[in-house]
Parts: sequence; structure tokens; C-alpha cells
Amino acid sequence: MNLAPMRYKNYVWPHNPKIYEITYQRSVNVNKVPFGRYMMTNLGRSYRVLKGEGEFVGEGAYDEFKMLATVFYEETPGTLIHPVWQVSNAYFVALSLKQEPYKDYVSYTFEFWEQCEEYIEYPEIVKVGDSTQSSSDKKTHTVVSGDTMWAIAKKNGIALSTLIALNPQIKNPNRIYPGDIIYLA
Repeated sequence: MNLAPMRYKNYVWPHNPKIYEITYQRSVNVNKVPFGRYMMTNLGRSYRVLKGEGEFVGEGAYDEFKMLATVFYEETPGTLIHPVWQVSNAYFVALSLKQEPYKDYVSYTFEFWEQCEEYIEYPEIVKVGDSTQSSSDKKTHTVVSGDTMWAIAKKNGIALSTLIALNPQIKNPNRIYPGDIIYLA
């Protein structure tokens, strides 16, 4: 089976890396409750990590690695197209040589972290004492048992970063308690 080449931003691998590993993670918060018990709160899916290793072989191998390194130095996320997994927006977070590079042979490792599209939106800055927003305009949510900031944000169509910015009274977004007032706007 011939697979399409892996691509990231404007870089196309001349041949696919030989090893891929993808990691899926879920964040879970554990809180101790009375009588030696505990309560777990699902904070949601975390970012996926795509790791791998490959080789550039033949005339210009080191030049090919330098072109890949140039893409690594770009600080913004980009589209990662893998021949088997789905397309995702990702950060290129690691690139390393596995041995001393030669003009005709370079062995390397790489790592990409998926950027969750739900959290790309940046929060709007709300100035304290801003006269354009009256207290009657503020929508709120009263926390009930089992609520998480992530779930509240998702339910109300708000980016988690925006919800956190709107609620500076919440010192630790991973710990909210029934009865807490969460501002939604």
C-alpha cells in the first residue's frame, strides 16, 4: 500500500518517517472527601501527542534535515497531515538528531502536540469598572455537584480560557464548589 507523504505547514517529507506513536490523554482531578473516600472529576480529553523517528538518506540528507529544522523554528501552530491519522492543527514541539549528522545520512526524532480547536479563541479583556457593561448584563451559572469549568464552558459555548478570564475570583479552575457563582459574560 502506498501512503501519501506526511506534511506539516509547507514542508513535505520526501518519504514517511519509519516510526510513529500517538498518545491520547484524559485529565482527571482527584479530591479527597471525608471518611477516606475520594471523588474524581473528568476534566476532559487532553492534547494528543504524535511522536516518531525517521531518516533522511542519500545526497542532500543533511540539507533536508535543515529544511525540517527551519519549519520547527516557526513559532505558530500549523496543519499536520499524517498519512493514516486525521488532519489536525498542531505545534511542532521537538526535533532532535539521534547521531552526528552526515551529508548523506541523518537520523532524527520529532514530536507534535495537537492544538484543540475549542480553545484557540483568546479571551476578551474586560476592564474593571468598565461602564459599558452593566451588572444586569452579566449572565451567571451557579455551580452544582459534578460541574467543571470545562463542562460549563462547553455547555455555554464559551472558550475555557475566556471563562477563566471572566472569573478571577476562582483561584484554581480545577477546584470549584457547589454554590460558587461563575460569570458567563
